[in-house]
Amino acid sequence: MILPWPDDALYRYLQDPGPASDDVRLAALVAQRLGIDWTTRHQQIEVTVQNRVVILSGTVANPEVRRVAGELAWDVPGVLDVCNTLRQPGRRRLRG
Repeated sequence: MILPWPDDALYRYLQDPGPASDDVRLAALVAQRLGIDWTTRHQQIEVTVQNRVVILSGTVANPEVRRVAGELAWDVPGVLDVCNTLRQPGRRRLRG
């Protein structure tokens, strides 16, 4: 195996993985918080992070669980915004 030289682009990438690794780290932290909290731990919540914006999707039991999930995501240091698209099963949006 050949190791990259310090002036090699690969070396710089390995030293500073950049924003994508921040997104992965934030997603893991948010998912961990949702898994620990008694209100959200048994809900079907998917966590995605893009450019430090957390996107919550899936189904939850009631509006209170949706609210708590959003608050837990906001409490993670480094989160810039939260897009909470969680829904209750069987509820659909009305189209205007």
